[in-house]
Amino acid sequence: MTACSSPSTSESTSDNAEQETEENAQRPIMIQGPMPIEAEEFAQRLENVEKEKSATFDFYIGTVEDYPVIVAQTGKGMENTAAATAIAIEKYNPIAIINQGTSGGHDPDLHVFDIVLGERTVNIGALKTSHKEENEGIAPKEWIPMDLMASEGSAGEDPNAEKARYYEGDEDLLAAANAVKDTYTKGEVVEGTIGSADFWNNEVDRINWIHKNFGTSVEEMEGAAAAQIAEAYDVPFLGIRILSNNKVNGGEYNPNTAEANQEYVYEVVKEYISMLSDEK
Repeated sequence: MTACSSPSTSESTSDNAEQETEENAQRPIMIQGPMPIEAEEFAQRLENVEKEKSATFDFYIGTVEDYPVIVAQTGKGMENTAAATAIAIEKYNPIAIINQGTSGGHDPDLHVFDIVLGERTVNIGALKTSHKEENEGIAPKEWIPMDLMASEGSAGEDPNAEKARYYEGDEDLLAAANAVKDTYTKGEVVEGTIGSADFWNNEVDRINWIHKNFGTSVEEMEGAAAAQIAEAYDVPFLGIRILSNNKVNGGEYNPNTAEANQEYVYEVVKEYISMLSDEK
């Protein structure tokens, strides 16, 4: 009986690489938006759209230039976003995640309709207070950052936990975003730090304190949660946030910024798809 010959190691490696490339090429790009105003304009740009729902989260499944793209309406807040991100990764296996939407300005040099690319994203709501006895008051300016991922033990006992954790934006997604920034004409496009927490700041002194201590360009209520889950699953991530207002320089709220940001993110997605095609 003639023995069957097995493929060489080099052939197997080549076949595996081609299979991995083919699988990656079919993995969708995930675009997240918290509220309908921050998600539906992009969803309307998709072709061959189907809508699915998991828990309270809506997923619009379609294509952009024949490449699979999913728009997820996550709802507001860190908990909603973390849950929606985990569900999306488990269910759809995205090749990359872009969390986008509106934000409030922290940097006085930024104005309404400017866009911040999240070179870094940070949770600005994870804080530890100083010790004070009853009737000694509260001192928010003395609060320090708390890294929830630094230790499996008590954060109060681990000095390494007393610092902010920054999630770095994916280099390829940043490159795609920078490559098309000249297509955006309604404001500036800059790299910066996006801060996230389950609060809505209207106190200028508080905004200035966060800006100074965390280096934030803007604040919103979702990005750091999505970044944390994306990192846990090793999925490339980028936050892209437009200023809808900026209290530190008198920039008044403009709801049209949500649509403008989605228009820009659409260009980013097309550029990223082109980059993925070039890698084949």
